[in-house]
Amino acid sequence: MKKIILLLLILVVSCAPKQDPTVPQTFVGDAIGTTYGIKIFHDEELEITEDVNQIVDMFNQSMSTWIPNSKINKINAGDSTVVVGATFKEVFDAAQKIYRKTDGYFDPTVGNLVNTYGFGSQGEQDVIPSQNQIDSLLQFVGFYKMDVRDTNIADQYNVVATQSGMYLEFNAIAKGTLVDYIARMLDKKGVENYIVEVGGEVITKGKNLESNVSWLVGINDPKSGPDGIKTLMAINLQDKAMAGSGNYRKFKIDETTGVEYVHTVNPLTGQAQPSQVIGVNVIANTCTLADGYATAIMAMPLNKSRVLLENIPEIEVIIMYIDENGMLRFELTPGFNQYIKPQV
Repeated sequence: MKKIILLLLILVVSCAPKQDPTVPQTFVGDAIGTTYGIKIFHDEELEITEDVNQIVDMFNQSMSTWIPNSKINKINAGDSTVVVGATFKEVFDAAQKIYRKTDGYFDPTVGNLVNTYGFGSQGEQDVIPSQNQIDSLLQFVGFYKMDVRDTNIADQYNVVATQSGMYLEFNAIAKGTLVDYIARMLDKKGVENYIVEVGGEVITKGKNLESNVSWLVGINDPKSGPDGIKTLMAINLQDKAMAGSGNYRKFKIDETTGVEYVHTVNPLTGQAQPSQVIGVNVIANTCTLADGYATAIMAMPLNKSRVLLENIPEIEVIIMYIDENGMLRFELTPGFNQYIKPQV
């Protein structure tokens, strides 16, 4: 019997389709309100669409505020009996780390304000909130008021809050974690050269074997406007992740006052008005960290981000901002230059 089983295993392995490892395999699809694109090089033909769909579905059912019966929506509705799993806790813990490191400028409890401005899952709002409304909603902001606690069952947790009425959302970090999870799936399958992109957030491993060079990722030019796709610069990435955040694509203008409001809400002031900073790109070891820090740096004043970046050596950053003369300027951490592809 053992010989028969061994023979069957050999036959199964030998029938695995072989693949030229320098020919890319590509996969595209929809994920968490946006799209994904994956390119891999491997010596076997792989079909990963179902694996990706399972990961996406797990994130949707757990953390998407756009899915009516998701766990995070039940938590936001005040259901204290909701049990979340290890993935939710991983995102929660990563968010808490960034929250503490950024002095609260990254705060997943800013959801009530985001919804009130009309940038959240509750749809467009015609009326811009008054200062009194903003002040009243700020009492529900503060990630320190929430925690994840163990149950008596392994990898099952309860989310608790010291104040009712809070609205938790991971939209500024979950996309990055989804990228990381897809990358982990590829690692388990033995893929050593790949790029994974979800809604503009990317992670890479190895090289692009078509040209035998590092993966090349573009940074959009904020001057090209909300519909523009002009590339400002190309970035060489190998075994790194990159995520960006910008207010030049998603904003609204109050027709009565002419005041512009952007989708990045300052969790300390409750304001959604544009700042000096208009775009940020972060390179890190994981897309989770790159995604979260990009959002935080977009929300904080430029001087504050300069101080912050002195104390976070594990990330490299480019900040695009408008100076006092209306000119587009760039500020880079010392290590960011090594990733920029020289212009020929």
